[in-house]
Amino acid sequence: MTRLSSRPALPAWPPANPTSVIALVLSNIVFQIIANSGFKRAAAASDWRGFLAWQIIGNLAGLGSVLTITGLLRFLPLSVVFPVTTGFAVIGIQVFAAWLLFHESISSTQWLGTVLVVLGIVLIARR
Repeated sequence: MTRLSSRPALPAWPPANPTSVIALVLSNIVFQIIANSGFKRAAAASDWRGFLAWQIIGNLAGLGSVLTITGLLRFLPLSVVFPVTTGFAVIGIQVFAAWLLFHESISSTQWLGTVLVVLGIVLIARR
């Protein structure tokens, strides 16, 4: 006869501290922008030292991004954290990295998509 083990129930989510949540989301956006900008610079590097240096920077920032997501998961469920951080990463990378830092052109359709992503984030975060 198979015996089912009883596992303790998961603890309730700690109450979300708005300051901590905002700080973690903003940190995540910054880490995402740094990581993707680092990878863009690595791709454009003219020698292996530049490539390696930018890869290290990008990967360290990626680690920071993962750590901030883990911190957010202490306060919010995954069904909120993933779409919010992913959406803000898309916006941050498109607007700050691609447009402002690398001077890439962004079409009106892409700007419309950015607005729709923001609206989606607002709807998901309202839960």
